[in-house]
Amino acid sequence: MNKKIEDMIAESKLTELLHRNDAEKQKNTVIWVLAIIGAVAAVAAIAYAVYRFFTPDYLEDFEDDFDDDFDDYFDEDDQV
Repeated sequence: MNKKIEDMIAESKLTELLHRNDAEKQKNTVIWVLAIIGAVAAVAAIAYAVYRFFTPDYLEDFEDDFDDDFDDYFDEDDQV
């Protein structure tokens, strides 16, 4: 009788260990998925920053040209 009880306790401990391993595997899978998503997001952010850095700003050139043309119509004496 004592041997059966010891066997049942050992089996329950083994079952607990197996369930722990399954839970840890699920946690590890979630962590890996989140790490991959984070890495892809970081690469995308870096690529966007490089793109914005190297893309010329055409609007700035347009505004400078407009200011120069506008100043040609008025003399300093005409200003109030």
